[in-house]
Amino acid sequence: MRMLNLTLKNIPAELHLQLKARAESNRRSLNREILALLEAQLGAPAVDVASEQERLEGFVAALPHVDHSRVRRYRSSGRT
Repeated sequence: MRMLNLTLKNIPAELHLQLKARAESNRRSLNREILALLEAQLGAPAVDVASEQERLEGFVAALPHVDHSRVRRYRSSGRT
């Protein structure tokens, strides 16, 4: 497999510091850290936010109802 080069220009100083700190904490070179971040981002599946929100709302709606006044009574019972 042929390896290609890529040059990044005009990187903000703060971003550069963050990348360097992250690379150091992960015990990687700056180059390897950037490659790892790119691979993770590009390999991540696309998320349909609207359908995920619908799914989550359906899940929450299916949860049993909690009577919070009853919970408070149970918590405070036996306490003086």
